[in-house]
Amino acid sequence: MWTEQASGSGTGRRRERSPEEEPPTAQYGWWQKTLRALKTLLLFSIILGLSLLLWGYVFQGCGPSPCKTSVCQDILDLYLASGNTSVAPCTDFFSFACGNINRTGSPFQALAEENRRLVRRILETPGSWHLAPGEEKAFGFYNSCMNTDAIEAAGAGPLRQVIEELGGWPISGNWTVSGNSTPLDFNQTLSLLMSQYGHFPFFRAYLQPLPTPPYLPVIQLNQMLKSGEQQRAQGKVFKMVTIDQLQRVAPAIDWLSCLQATFAPMSLSPSYRVAVHDLEYLKNMSQLLEKQLLKHRDFLQSHMIFGLVRTLSPALDSQFQEAQRLLSQKVGELTGRPPMPVHPRWMMCVEKTEAFFEPTLAALFIQETFRPSTHSAAMELFTTIKDTLISHLPTVPWMDGETRAEAQDKLTQLQVKMGPSEWALKPDPARQEYDDVQLGPSFLQTFLSCVRSRQARVIQGFLQPFSSHRWQVPPWGLKASYSIPDNVMVFPAGLLQPPFFHPGYPRAVNFGAAGSIMARELLHIFDQLLLPGGCPACDTRALQKALLCLERLYAAFPSPRGTSFDVSHTLLEDAADAGALAIALKAYKKRLVLFRGETILPGLDLSPRQLFFRSYAQVMCRDPSTQDPQDIHSPPTLRVHGPLSNSPAFTRHFRCPQGALLNPSSRCQLW
Repeated sequence: MWTEQASGSGTGRRRERSPEEEPPTAQYGWWQKTLRALKTLLLFSIILGLSLLLWGYVFQGCGPSPCKTSVCQDILDLYLASGNTSVAPCTDFFSFACGNINRTGSPFQALAEENRRLVRRILETPGSWHLAPGEEKAFGFYNSCMNTDAIEAAGAGPLRQVIEELGGWPISGNWTVSGNSTPLDFNQTLSLLMSQYGHFPFFRAYLQPLPTPPYLPVIQLNQMLKSGEQQRAQGKVFKMVTIDQLQRVAPAIDWLSCLQATFAPMSLSPSYRVAVHDLEYLKNMSQLLEKQLLKHRDFLQSHMIFGLVRTLSPALDSQFQEAQRLLSQKVGELTGRPPMPVHPRWMMCVEKTEAFFEPTLAALFIQETFRPSTHSAAMELFTTIKDTLISHLPTVPWMDGETRAEAQDKLTQLQVKMGPSEWALKPDPARQEYDDVQLGPSFLQTFLSCVRSRQARVIQGFLQPFSSHRWQVPPWGLKASYSIPDNVMVFPAGLLQPPFFHPGYPRAVNFGAAGSIMARELLHIFDQLLLPGGCPACDTRALQKALLCLERLYAAFPSPRGTSFDVSHTLLEDAADAGALAIALKAYKKRLVLFRGETILPGLDLSPRQLFFRSYAQVMCRDPSTQDPQDIHSPPTLRVHGPLSNSPAFTRHFRCPQGALLNPSSRCQLW
């Protein structure tokens, strides 16, 4: 039907035409429409085909490819050597990843030894470096330490001289100062041991900033066997007392005299405030000392000198080394603990050189180990972890809005020192002159000269207006550090090495190992919020419910044979472990969305996400029987099983059946 509208008056007229009367232009339009429809269909078919090809290219041809580089082969060998794939991962993932741990040892221990070997190579090739005169003393000390012929020739003579200066040793038959018939007073001996020999027989005294404003460095006192971290984990917080108050609580020690001698040139007075981590311990120690001073003063002198000999044994001849080994063996038999391992001479000499000449060796270690590509890759990993945590905080159920905003601001403003710190890249030349270090005449005298030089440098550093010591970490160390007053976090170069991190590793390995370590350190910034009264504005009921859930989750696992632990003492670390795994996994997933082309380790038969969990567990691999009773962490088996059982993703990717040990019916949401 065709309609025609007439012009003019607006009166319409129309008539019908037969198909034969259709004009040529109308037929042409019909064919055009048909042609366009065919072209559209053809184009759609082409697009569909290309989409299928692209899908195959992305998801089939560009799926996870095996990493065959030498660094990947090295970590593959480590994983194959330490794991036991005959164990069901959903039942005992620790054994699945670490079942042959007796053959491989702890990855942290292995990395620490590798870092020492690297420092050893530096010290044994002095000609490879441009050294200032003062820096050469580091190499001279190491050579003297390794010169066992000279040490054996000197015998016990240098030690006898030290003992005489301290008033003699009752068991030696000569308990007097040379040329004087009166033995040294107890507190005189103690003061000399602390100030001149770096030996603390009854308590630890050290300089460290307070963890609360204004973060000033103060003298802190603690038990010999417990660190501040261990005290805080057990709910014990430090108490500020004056030296005069301390004197009244623990009168057996002349506190002002001993501390002034130890921390000179600091100016102390009876009103100077010190931080005491366990005042009850010092009180009981003082009472015991007073009793012994009345009846068995020679026993106390023997105890102090014997402890000093143990401290100085690395600088003495082989007879002392053998006596130390036998003593360690006997103590192990009596206590049921394995004796301390005997390390080769070079390892001890490297450790002491690191301690005494850290400014020099730090710069050389960084030049040798931490290349710009490693730094940029580590920073990229950390930034992803941090950004993921910031975006994750709104999902934390017990946090109130204000606390969440403060936490996000703290993370946003956080500074990170990745690998080297400024003091290692640009060391102060004055600190490398070591004018107060005297090499000789015996190695023991060299050793003691270095002890005093290091103590003086530490004190001088704390007296500076702005002390970078608050986040100074040895670059070969394996422990990350966080400075509360500066909001600075340091990840040392020694930690960012294989098997925890390498720019050439699959992302799953880096995120599972180094990424989880980074996430754990970030979560520790907020430990205070988890303590009783630490977050008054938070939903306390929800927080306590989550903490109790986590306690029960860990308590449900059997303790490793030969170990015992208190879940309440490890709760902060357990919370950080479980949260770190969740944050690192979330960050890894985020990274996979942005970048394709993931690689895997051939021969493990693990998908990328399975490899992520395997790498997380590998960090924890060590013999559970070596657990220190004072350790604030759970045994390694629980550090693996606790967080994994709390991860639905682990259950999904390893297809764990209902009722499996690592697939519990309920999970906890703390972080």
